[in-house]
Amino acid sequence: MVISNMNYPIYLDYNATTPCEQEVIEAMLPYFSQHFGNAASKAHPFGWLAEEAVENAREQVAQLIAAKSKEIIFTSGATEAINLAIQGTFEVYKGEKQHYISCQTEHKAVLDALKAIEKQGADVTLLPVDPYGQLDLENLKSQIRPHTKMIALMWANNETGIIHPVEQISKIAEEHQVIFFTDAVQAVGKIPVKIEGIHLMAFSAHKFYGPKGVGALYIRHNHPLPKPLPIIVGGGHEKGFRSGTLNVPGIVGMGKAAELRQMSIIDEAGKLAKLRDLLEGNLLTILGTSLNGSKENRLSHVTNIAFKGVEGEELLRSINKKIAVSSGSACSSISPKPSHVLAAMGLSNDLGRASIRFSLGKFTQEEDIRSCIEHVNAVLKKLRY
Repeated sequence: MVISNMNYPIYLDYNATTPCEQEVIEAMLPYFSQHFGNAASKAHPFGWLAEEAVENAREQVAQLIAAKSKEIIFTSGATEAINLAIQGTFEVYKGEKQHYISCQTEHKAVLDALKAIEKQGADVTLLPVDPYGQLDLENLKSQIRPHTKMIALMWANNETGIIHPVEQISKIAEEHQVIFFTDAVQAVGKIPVKIEGIHLMAFSAHKFYGPKGVGALYIRHNHPLPKPLPIIVGGGHEKGFRSGTLNVPGIVGMGKAAELRQMSIIDEAGKLAKLRDLLEGNLLTILGTSLNGSKENRLSHVTNIAFKGVEGEELLRSINKKIAVSSGSACSSISPKPSHVLAAMGLSNDLGRASIRFSLGKFTQEEDIRSCIEHVNAVLKKLRY
């Protein structure tokens, strides 16, 4: 297959990944060739320049989340950052009785990391959600035990866009002196994010118009609760938290993307909310459709809609002929199984499979939305009759 000759569909899968901004690409290019030094080479200008570029990017990323640059640890992506947060914390408390609280609707990267430490002896509680995907904070409080070490709850859900009450959760964690870790992959660069009350936070460049293969873990400093131990060793890079030669071009790209996001988050969110509401409002007039999640407390660019009376795999395949969308997380959308997020919200397997996530981004135009509405109507007419 020759990708360059492919006639691409309209892209409405921005929660899966985003294209690199042109300015991000231009910022990265010199560090592949002209400035190719290893940031750990301390004896000559090639290394000095690479190190300076990394530290500049660290500052840019820190500013996006209102953190200090020394609190940013670069990783290969959010999955590695999540594993460092969870498994690294488990290692800190090894030999002690440990309990972790999370939620049934977390991303698989979090759930699988928790399963890994559960096999090693940790107790794990997964909180339920209501039919709108929302948490009961009183239930969260009631689950905290004397040996609870971490509350791990995402900032914004990747499938429904539901935003959890992070500020309230952080206060609960602080009150009980428990580490609060949040997977903020879908929040950073999309909504204003501040790290007050958060101990650990994972995020990824490719979700906010940066390159793939680079992410970060925010690790709170100047706090009595412990920091995670490294899960990758071999050289002591990144203040000892994550060894390995740094991906300088990727880190530079993440820094540039972070800088650009700071200038555009608010304006873009307003534009995307209008387009999302246009799409959602029209699709929900179709007989047998319903919104998965709540219209309150959610990301402005995401809607997840269930379509009754059609077979899910056929629906997704037909829509994707003209509109690139997902039925759930990009990490699990190749599976015929229904979304674990929608199942936790009470949807049947059939309706979960027949649900589509539409996620918009900075390059989405009104004509794209109108084409999508027309195409979905045509697909449903064909599949239902």
